[in-house]
Amino acid sequence: MNTRPSIPRRVLVALPLLAALAACGHSTVVRTGPRHDTRTARPPSPPKAGATAVVRSGETLYRIATRYGLSPLDLAMWNRIPPPYTIYPGQRLRLTPPVAGRPSSSGTPPVARTPVPPRTSAGTPATTPPVRNPVPTPAPATAPAQAPFAWRWPADGALVGSFAAGDPTRQGIDIGGRVGDPVRAAADGVVVYSGTGLVGYGELVIVKHDDQWLSAYGHNRARLVNEGQRVKAGDQIAEMGHSGASRDMLHFEIRYNGKPQDPLQALPKR
Repeated sequence: MNTRPSIPRRVLVALPLLAALAACGHSTVVRTGPRHDTRTARPPSPPKAGATAVVRSGETLYRIATRYGLSPLDLAMWNRIPPPYTIYPGQRLRLTPPVAGRPSSSGTPPVARTPVPPRTSAGTPATTPPVRNPVPTPAPATAPAQAPFAWRWPADGALVGSFAAGDPTRQGIDIGGRVGDPVRAAADGVVVYSGTGLVGYGELVIVKHDDQWLSAYGHNRARLVNEGQRVKAGDQIAEMGHSGASRDMLHFEIRYNGKPQDPLQALPKR
């Protein structure tokens, strides 16, 4: 489907759910910007918490995201920029996810003071046991969230790209195949985006499954669904292609409250 309908306001229902995104990246995406020598170029350092950037004339969301090593979709969702992801000179963008709650008023942790040892009546220090600094207990790792419904594979091809937590270019998996192969909805839901407004993802479809769960399908040759359309698990929603990629494949992501999840932990074993 090559003609994009106008973006309805219902598309915005997905944005608050994605405010804490960490975005929709790819593992083998061909970037359309200037090429860099991977033998000498170093990846940009992650922005510090609360960092922002001001949009300059001629800049795109993709260019800003690439400069800071971020996913374009993450950047769009952190700033609640709706499709078709248009930004304007002078606009200030946050470069890190919104953080729930507020920091302390001082903004710095309290300074530990050295205890003064007690003294005897003669004025000499009393013997006290040595004070040992407690070893902090590491916080338990957050277990992957479990959806209240069953996922199914969105395409039949072999796995050609894997998920890597924290890597903005690998926030999903890539499934190989041939151009025209069917791309299917991984679960029941509503199409909240169907378009090409995000550079690097090609023909992109996003399905909202409930208030917490979304799935994204990129690099399609053609989109077969419209925004607002209800789909059932297994319904064909697109045709596989290589728009924005180096080969025919589907880039597939699962997100919980905007945070990327490893699809292989959710999909049934093959």
